[in-house]
Amino acid sequence: MQKRKQAGFTLIELMIVVAIIGILAAVAVPQYQQFQRKAKFSDLISQTGGYKSAVELCIQNNNGATGCDGGAKGADGSWSIPADIAAGSGVGSVATLAVKNGIITATAIATGGLGGETYILTPTATAGAASITWEKTGSCKTASPPIC
Repeated sequence: MQKRKQAGFTLIELMIVVAIIGILAAVAVPQYQQFQRKAKFSDLISQTGGYKSAVELCIQNNNGATGCDGGAKGADGSWSIPADIAAGSGVGSVATLAVKNGIITATAIATGGLGGETYILTPTATAGAASITWEKTGSCKTASPPIC
């Protein structure tokens, strides 16, 4: 009798490979979904950038945040804050965006992995408004896991 040489994989080897792929998929899919949420929310964060710059100019020209609202303009034309984005007219991941006394409040859309999270930027100016720091708060920080 001639002994035949084994060809291919055994059943147990194939089962081990399938198990490893299953474990990797179980870890990778939730991480990818979280990555997508953060990417969509970063669109909202980037859209607040223009408002931040305008509010900083307003604070420096007014020596404070009072009156730094959406749509406000300086009397001398040296600064202007873009108008608020109302519900239903948002762009990208932004549902609403409003500025009141320098505080920027942006709300995300409630689709595509986002659930209407808020992103709030509160400016704090040093004496004479020489420098401005921004505190980030909102439900995006308390989401599990945080997305901002």
